[in-house]
Order: sequence, then structure tokens, then C-alpha cells
Amino acid sequence: MLIIAFVFSSHAIGNEPILELGTKPQLLQETGAGEGPVWHPKLGLLTSGDGNSNRRDKEGKASVYRPDTGSNGLMFDREGRLILCESARYRVTRLEQDGKLTVLADRYEGHRFNTPNDLTQDSKGRIYFSDPRYGDRDDMEMVDEKGRKVEGIYRIDVDGKVTRIITHEVDRPNGLVITPDDKYLFVADNNNNAADGARKLWRFDLKADGTVDFASQKLMHDWKTTRGPDGMKLDTAGRLYVAAGLNRPNLPFETAETPTAGIYVFSPNGELLEFVAIPRDETTNCAFGGDDVKTLFVTAGGTLWSLRTTTPGVSIWKLNTK
Repeated sequence: MLIIAFVFSSHAIGNEPILELGTKPQLLQETGAGEGPVWHPKLGLLTSGDGNSNRRDKEGKASVYRPDTGSNGLMFDREGRLILCESARYRVTRLEQDGKLTVLADRYEGHRFNTPNDLTQDSKGRIYFSDPRYGDRDDMEMVDEKGRKVEGIYRIDVDGKVTRIITHEVDRPNGLVITPDDKYLFVADNNNNAADGARKLWRFDLKADGTVDFASQKLMHDWKTTRGPDGMKLDTAGRLYVAAGLNRPNLPFETAETPTAGIYVFSPNGELLEFVAIPRDETTNCAFGGDDVKTLFVTAGGTLWSLRTTTPGVSIWKLNTK
């Protein structure tokens, strides 16, 4: 039986190094890891790639875990069930322990979702997911009462009710993470289809009812003319690990010449503490794993990388699982 818990401190650990001495990104595999890395103490690492949900077991063997899911973000809930952003099917689903699939959300106010992208959860077991639309926008159904296209953030309550908590307060939401004390919601705002699109990391105060305090919106970092933030995770010292940037300009909208692709590590208040370059475009996401939860797995352009940190990541899995 798996015992699930969070371990978290709101204070950074002095001047302790963030990365293990001498660590460098290690290439683990060339394919199958486009997005959505998530660790399971028995299964190993799951990723989204090539239209499937894939598995890399603890011995390093790669296989297809669930075919044709069209997934992006992946997450295990507090009961150990896999939650999937099935972007290709415009829905969020849950894989039950008996192998059955439950659709948690596929429409809001009668409108089909854009492409659910990433997800996080709070201490009450509520699920939050982003719903951007990259690429062709002609068939977007999600609009507000004035007919304006909406790329929002939604909350799924434990009773199944779906509520939109962010409508137009960010440009194009992507990665999400909630601190284990439910104090903050971090939002990656990444619009790469416009010259003036947002490439920003935001922090919102999260209220007890699962809504955000819009007056609290704080800009943590702006990537300006390169690719903005994508997926992100927290370590137990409260630091935020964000996948972002490009090694080469992606014209006409992402024009920065200096290589910026990799993992950015920020303090809870937005101070950039560390940058780890990843030599493949695009750096899309990351996840902590390994038996000590100190291995950071990084997805980039379908490839999978790892590097070692000094501090464990926030994880629902206790290390002494049975």
C-alpha cells in the first residue's frame, strides 16, 4: 500500500548549493519525453510523448504505458491515481486503480475546452488545470459572455464541480503549481504566437475556497523576447524549478539571440538563484523523482535529461512506501 504525504518548508536552506557538486545534465533517452514528467515510486517515471503516455522504469527501460492518450500534463492525486491532461481529446481524465478511465472535465458552460495543458492540486485534493490554445485557434469554443476567446485556469472540486478561477488575468496559462500550504498559485504565462505575447511567471495568493486574490498578482520573472515559462515544480525548501527559454531564435516571435533554454531556479519571492542549461529545444517541463526524490528529470524536445539536486522535491510519495 502506498502512503501519501507532503513534506515542505517555506524557508530556503541558507546558502546550501542547489545542485550536487559537479552535476551536469545527463541525457537519458532521445525520444518519448515531450512533456508531463511525473514520478511513481514503483512504476518509475511517466512522460507524455509521441501521442502516448510513456514509462521509463527504475532500471531505465522505456515502454508505452498507455497508447494514444494525446496527453500533456500528468499528475498523481492523493489517492495515487494518475490524472491526465488529454490535450488531443480536450479533456482531463483520471485513471482509476482498476484501470478504468473517468472523465473529470471536458466542457465548461457548454463549451469544449481548448487543450488542457498542465495541472496541480491543493491540500484538499482539488485539481487545477490550465487550458491554453497553441497553434490553430479557428475551432476554439471557449468564450466568455462577451464572445471573447478564453484561455483560462479551472478548478475541479472533489465532488466533480468545475469552476473557472482565472479568465483574462493572464495571457496564455501553461504550467501551474500550488505550494503545499495552499498559500500560493504559480502560473507560467507563455504566449509564443505573438511578438508582444506574455513570457512571464506570476504568483497569486490562493484563497481557502480555491479562488485566487487578483489584487495579489505578482510578477516573478519576465523572459521578454525568448520562449517563456512552461512546466515547473517545487522543492521542499520552497524553491521553484521552471522550464523555459530557447537555444536558438524561433522567428518571427521569439527573437532572443542568446541561448536561454534550461531550468531556472527561483526563490519563493522570485529571485533567480540558479540556471541549468539544457542543450535541446524546447525545454518543456521537469519533475523530481528517484528513491530520494533528488533527481530532477527534464523533458526537452522529446528527449529526457536528469540532474541531481541537494534538496528533495515536493512529492506526494513518502520514501518509505510499502
